[in-house]
Amino acid sequence: MATVLAGSAIGLSLGRVIPGRLHETVRIAIGLFVAVYGIQMALGTRNPLILLVSLVLGAVIGELLRLDEGVQAVGRWTERRAGSGDQPGRVSLAFVTTSLLFCVGPLTIIGTFLDGARGDVTVLAVKSTLDGFSSIVFAATLGWGVALAAATVLLVQGTLTLLAFVLHAGLGARETAELTAVGGVAVIAIALGLLQLKTIRVANLLPGLVIAPALVAISHALRLT
Repeated sequence: MATVLAGSAIGLSLGRVIPGRLHETVRIAIGLFVAVYGIQMALGTRNPLILLVSLVLGAVIGELLRLDEGVQAVGRWTERRAGSGDQPGRVSLAFVTTSLLFCVGPLTIIGTFLDGARGDVTVLAVKSTLDGFSSIVFAATLGWGVALAAATVLLVQGTLTLLAFVLHAGLGARETAELTAVGGVAVIAIALGLLQLKTIRVANLLPGLVIAPALVAISHALRLT
């Protein structure tokens, strides 16, 4: 909330005079950090085979369910709703567009889970930084309605964090380690997008977050690990 509000305030007052080169350089710096952090998360795996199988099965399920296309469809639908019929006010357009941008995506899911399950806010801090800089740009172009998205961030991310806290009660250290490793690979994929090196359908990897702890539990039950 704080970064969205701060970014909106900066965008409304100074956004038009901040050079585009600065935005690009900051985005690259953040992308490099996200890549390093994702690698660190992925290296925490205790069983690389479980990590591999979780990613492959998760990708297959994600592609079959077309999760990434679904996320994109939500975005397109929201934009059409905001722009259909009588031309909506800029406040409504800014609020809907930025709420979707800040709350729909793998960083939100991974970040809130790590926060709720492990008390690790690093991913959410990275996401907050990105949201703050995005708020500057959107507020400069769309107006003060961007600041209203801070309430959406509180509601969505707060709810997901609380849900992760409750669900984590049934996960052990091994399950959490493998789930975090899968999340790390997804974070690396996000970093590649931020660096504009490769566009990856990251949402299609998210089922691996569920598969990983399940495989750990199965392997433990069968005394394979």
